Parts: sequence; structure tokens; C-alpha cells
Amino acid sequence: MLSHQNASNNWDDAANLSSNPPALLELLDVKRQFTLGQVTVQALRGISVQIVRGESVAVWGPSGSGKSTLMNLLGLIDVPDAGQIRFDGENVNQYTDDRLADFRNRKIGFIFQSFNLIPVLNALENVMLPLQVQGVPDGQARERAMEWLDQVGLEKFATFRPDRLSGGQRQRTAIARALVIDPMLIIADEPTANLDSENSHSVIELIRSMNQLTGVTCVFSTHDPRLLDQVPRHLLLKDGQILEDRRVEAVQ
Repeated sequence: MLSHQNASNNWDDAANLSSNPPALLELLDVKRQFTLGQVTVQALRGISVQIVRGESVAVWGPSGSGKSTLMNLLGLIDVPDAGQIRFDGENVNQYTDDRLADFRNRKIGFIFQSFNLIPVLNALENVMLPLQVQGVPDGQARERAMEWLDQVGLEKFATFRPDRLSGGQRQRTAIARALVIDPMLIIADEPTANLDSENSHSVIELIRSMNQLTGVTCVFSTHDPRLLDQVPRHLLLKDGQILEDRRVEAVQ
């Protein structure tokens, strides 16, 4: 069950004390636990963080640190057991499941480590799919999808199904699919886990360039510290807590 009242009071205090720019995402004392058999796992132990619109943020830490749980909460795929989440100033704790689903479909793009492309659809059809879910007419959806395939350098591969694409090309297709809805937020959970070093660097650089081009807020998780040089803000998680929130002045 969600705990609303205490978190709501704390939000008022935090808002009065904070001089930071308006945040796209705000988490206050968010907790999440899971029961595995007879064992209760405290995945997140009171996370408070703000992410400003247009930021690019890397969430990193060892396996089991709570990265994926935090990413699911940021992407509104999951809900906390306690604490509060606000998205663009709205208290999403109060949303119904249907409203959360519609909110995700229109405002959040997802990039997964396993690509999650539909095998029987070609690259163009995969990128069109989120627009079709929104009810965008096919002609308009096709045009916008081709524009984004062009942006990620895959316009010549539009008719290729995923099994004919390389790992890097599949992830670029997934990036185009995430961006085609013109989202406010991109959630990328271990987007380079299945790629070699060269493609990993290329994919993160592409996400960064899309962040700069469109102003979309980007949050991605990684366990690879080599990728952190490309992202200006780092959140280090360990045992379900943020140990460090660090900004890097010069991104390589």
C-alpha cells in the first residue's frame, strides 16, 4: 500500500526549502520491497532525488543495488510501497492503473538491454508501433517513424526485420522507437549490456546527442563505469540507497 499523508507533508517542507530549478521527476523517501518465499528484500531504502528537465543522468552500482527497481519507478512501471513520486509537478501516486498506462504511452520512452523489438515487424513497423497505440493515423505514423530512423542512421534498413540487424542497429531502432512519441523522459535500463565496447560507446553517444537535440530528459542505468564519462550526472546506488550524487563538469 502507498503511504501518502506523511510524504505529502514532507513535500511541502522540501518545496519551501529548495532553491533548485523545477524538476521533471521528484522522489521523496521512496521505498520498495519484494517478498521472495520467506525472505523480504528491501530493494530501495528511502530514495530522495530530483531530476531536472533536460538532464542526462546515469544510475550505476553493483548488481543487486536497486538500479532496475529505481528505473521501474522512474518510468512509472512500478509503484512504491512508501514515499511519493511526482512527474512534472503531478503526484502520480494518485493515478489509476489506466491513467498511468496512458501517461507512460505519451510521455515516457523506454530503451531496454534486450531491445524488445517485435520479431515479425520490420524496423519501420517497430518504430511506428507506439504511435499506432496512441491512435495516430498510419500515414502520419509512418512519416514520423521514417524521420527518426533517419536521425539514428537506419533509413536504409527500414524494411529489415530485427533478425537481419546487428545488435547496434537493433538498439538504434529501439532508440528511434522511444523517441518517436516526442517523450518528456527516456528511461534506458542497461541499454549497452548486450553490446560490444564500440557499439556501447556509439549507443550512449547517440542517446546523449538526442538529449541535446530534443531536450528530452534521459536516465539510464549501467554497471559499467567506463560509460560514465559520457554522462554529466552520476547517481551511485548500493544496497538500495544513493551513496553519491555527483556532477561531472567536462564530459568526454
